[in-house]
Amino acid sequence: MRIVILIFGMLLFCLSCKKNEEKAVKIDEVKLRHVHDTIGFAQYDWQMDSIYNRLDIKDVPNKLQWKAAICPHDDYKYAGGLYYESLKGINAPNIILIGVAHRARNYDLQDKIILGSYTHWQSPYGDLKVSSINGDIMEKLPKNSFVVHDSMQVLEHSLEAIIPFLHKKNKDIEIVPILVPYINYTTIDSISDHLANVVSAILEANNWEYGKDLAVVISNDAVHYGNDEWGSSNLAPFGIDDTGTEKARQQDLEIIENCLTEEIDDSKIKMFTTYTVQEKNYKDYKWVWCGRYSLPFGLAFANKLNIKINNAALTGAFLNYQSSIDHDLITVEDLGMGTTAIATQRHWVAYASIKYE
Repeated sequence: MRIVILIFGMLLFCLSCKKNEEKAVKIDEVKLRHVHDTIGFAQYDWQMDSIYNRLDIKDVPNKLQWKAAICPHDDYKYAGGLYYESLKGINAPNIILIGVAHRARNYDLQDKIILGSYTHWQSPYGDLKVSSINGDIMEKLPKNSFVVHDSMQVLEHSLEAIIPFLHKKNKDIEIVPILVPYINYTTIDSISDHLANVVSAILEANNWEYGKDLAVVISNDAVHYGNDEWGSSNLAPFGIDDTGTEKARQQDLEIIENCLTEEIDDSKIKMFTTYTVQEKNYKDYKWVWCGRYSLPFGLAFANKLNIKINNAALTGAFLNYQSSIDHDLITVEDLGMGTTAIATQRHWVAYASIKYE
């Protein structure tokens, strides 16, 4: 009988070990988010190295500790130079990325931020780790404020555009990718406050410093302008001649000056939404910045986080502004890259680069 009991006990022990091994495998399992856009952005390290050379970027380490930044996400041929300029002072090893959800309509996503369950994101410099605080955020945020939607995260290009520039600078960074679909200002204000509360607690628990250990990067392209290849839409209210192009540019610069620079407060963020979305239907654009939801959400979150941590608002400083038609473009075609849209006076996109300290 003792032998039978002993054998039975050994079997149970072995089964327990097997279950623990299976559990360990599941815990350690890599869930990789692959690159979606292999045309506009680099997917190999040698492509990124060539982009840096052609843009004459001198990647010199610095001790800047920007807390947040606004960065473009258009094709490297058009906007490559502004990526480095926008991210130069983002040196924290943990980065919360706030991106656009261009195709949120495909999945009827709205009024909640979009998180993902990937453990890694593919990068030209190896698989980039998603921070463990991604899980902490999911656990602590109100459940009605977010949705976990990997299909949306894998389909969206606005964060994968930025990752190679961040990863090239620091191979040990970890990210938290968040997408923002259609959200009205009231909900932006509410969810950004919840997220700031959660992240401030994470900073405190880890003894992290905002700017030094964690930073926020907001993905955004400014005005989309013209009357050609925008579907059935005419996005050229000022016309498509030189005068119209300059008026559109001045409108963008006005938005930047009034809403996104100097000391940030709720009124500036709300003003941004009045510039960019229709008052009666927040899903309809008024002035076409594709970051018309990600930018106010990301900036509200980053600013509230600084107020909670440091009892002070962020201060924004204008770095640069370009468009896809106002500067000489680098050659990328020989690198196996290209463009995902035309760039003419009848179809162009602008880019704003802003830092926050």
